[in-house]
Amino acid sequence: MTILITGATGTVGKHIVQQLVLQGSEVRAISRHPQQAKVPEGVQMYAGNLNDPDSLIPALQGVTAMHLIISSDEAYGTLQTDPRIIELAEQAGVKRVTVLVGYEEGPVEAALRNSGMEWTLLKPGEFMANILADWQESIRDEGVVREPFGHALSARIHEADIARVAVAALLEDGHHGQEYFLTGPEALSRTEAVRIISEVTGKEIRFVELTEEQARDRWREQGYDEESIEFFVQMGKNPPEIGYTVLPTVEEVTGRPAATLADWVRDHLDDL
Repeated sequence: MTILITGATGTVGKHIVQQLVLQGSEVRAISRHPQQAKVPEGVQMYAGNLNDPDSLIPALQGVTAMHLIISSDEAYGTLQTDPRIIELAEQAGVKRVTVLVGYEEGPVEAALRNSGMEWTLLKPGEFMANILADWQESIRDEGVVREPFGHALSARIHEADIARVAVAALLEDGHHGQEYFLTGPEALSRTEAVRIISEVTGKEIRFVELTEEQARDRWREQGYDEESIEFFVQMGKNPPEIGYTVLPTVEEVTGRPAATLADWVRDHLDDL
């Protein structure tokens, strides 16, 4: 059984690859720049671009299952997955597909639902890994986190738990047609999250709450357009219930509880 992983060096994909290798699976990985990709020994690297479906044809040959990402701006620039990949995968004989879904479904998911392949949609909430993107620099340099809406709740999830659900769906029967909404085991505010990071790292980390206008100015300086900024504000003021409602899906699918934020921090002490 050969399993193809797209986004294999990304936040979730690298964990999927590692977990599959540990289970003895034959893993094939796609990268726009395979010579630069860091993957475990034995993983077959193929060049491919999800914007260009035909570039994946060689990698798809002989593949039984595939993990697909929809879009990403990680590593080598923005991509938008072309739905024709679903057609090419089915033609190549792929039997099972997992998809890491963004905020809402699009043409790739529609094509997959209409295909003859088994499929599972993974719909995680906020990644704990976002802490590194958003807070790592200020924690390291100043011992401070500056954010608006300090009491906004989120049931953040460890990226390795998303990967564990993906691996189960790729390797096991019984996941066809499932949409798995994935969360961590606790809903925490931003102030609570900073407190936990401080306690686990042993560093004094202050939370400084920005006003809405300060937050808007910062996002403008970072290059976001007004539509995106308004979305950030509304998400902070009125986070959707699904974003902070703790669900047992990770444990139900994998047989093991989801990791807490404290667990995640211990896994990333060197980063913080």
